[in-house]
Amino acid sequence: MTSLFVGVAMMNTATVAVTTVSTLIVADSAGARLSGFANAAGVLGSAIGALGLGAVTARRGGSFALTVVYSSAVAGAVAAFAGAAGAGLVALLVGLVLIGVGNGGAQVSRYLAADMYPEDRKASALSIIVWAGTVGALTGPNLVAPAGRLAEAMRLPALSGTVFAAVVLVIVALTITRVLPPSGEPPRVNRPSALSLSRVRALVRLPAVATALCAMLGAHLSMVTVMTMTPLQLHDQHHGLNVVGMVLSAHMIGMFALAPLSGRLSDLWGGRWTVSAGVVLLVAAALIVGIAPTGHTTTLPAGLFLLGYGWNLVFVGSSMLSGQLDPVERSEVQGGVDAIVFTASIVASLAAGALFAGGGFAGVAVAGGLMALVPIPWLLAYRQSRSKPERHPELAADRRG
Repeated sequence: MTSLFVGVAMMNTATVAVTTVSTLIVADSAGARLSGFANAAGVLGSAIGALGLGAVTARRGGSFALTVVYSSAVAGAVAAFAGAAGAGLVALLVGLVLIGVGNGGAQVSRYLAADMYPEDRKASALSIIVWAGTVGALTGPNLVAPAGRLAEAMRLPALSGTVFAAVVLVIVALTITRVLPPSGEPPRVNRPSALSLSRVRALVRLPAVATALCAMLGAHLSMVTVMTMTPLQLHDQHHGLNVVGMVLSAHMIGMFALAPLSGRLSDLWGGRWTVSAGVVLLVAAALIVGIAPTGHTTTLPAGLFLLGYGWNLVFVGSSMLSGQLDPVERSEVQGGVDAIVFTASIVASLAAGALFAGGGFAGVAVAGGLMALVPIPWLLAYRQSRSKPERHPELAADRRG
């Protein structure tokens, strides 16, 4: 748990810091309409990392899988620094994809923690790893200003200093992960090389999987849409990097700092009610920032905090996935769900730039609020079921085949 916690904390800090400045770099070089490409590149990498971690964990164990994705992040941070220092946007975007691979793996590692605990403590264990993001919340955005001053002292572009700091952080994440003991069951020689299409269809029809997938989609799309354009909104209002760091810190604290509370609530109430509370907060956040998008000392920090905590409740509530899946297929399904969520949010990242250019930050907030409502039909229909995948005949027949 300690190795998982430190690795996720370092990876999250690096990702938050790099994403913050990369949006500004792309906007300055290519215009606001294309500024969402920076976040989209990172999200694409996160989807790859989430899917890859699940597949590799199923075969080689969690420690080996994390080593692979964090090694990719190290290479990506070096490439991104070169791009930010003057090599160009292509190097920056390629680096962001590789950093995203590490971030996606770090996100899915919350399930590795949950798998080590009994059913009534899974959400709390998962929340501890989500809580590791608090380190990123407190330090990531606030690295921007001091790292910028250091870069300028070295005659480098100010924003490249933050990316250099990310290089150091991902190296720490990789190093601490190397002390992680081998984890997970050894590969089973009689297990399929991949989930079959019929098994995937059957799994998606499970109430817990369908509800968790839709809830995570709605929450992540809502959060990404609003958060991606927040640095640009503040930049256009002529606020400095210190204000950008302060507002994003409020958001990141909401995303991670209260995760242990969310885990306890999920263990007590169940995933359905925790996710429902998260949806309410996401909609409230969209209303606040949409009504008063220029309040950089009041409404924006408050709205971004609620946006983060709404996301936190939904993702901690996703621990329902750990208890409703067979151990043989659990890691691949969990990674696949995260990969779908990250891939879908690429569209949100790209659309956010166009929305901002055409309708301002208020338009972005309206879109974010609507996306948060996506899981409502599934939440209304969902009932806390303790049934296992084996009880579904199509799964059992497919496994026997």
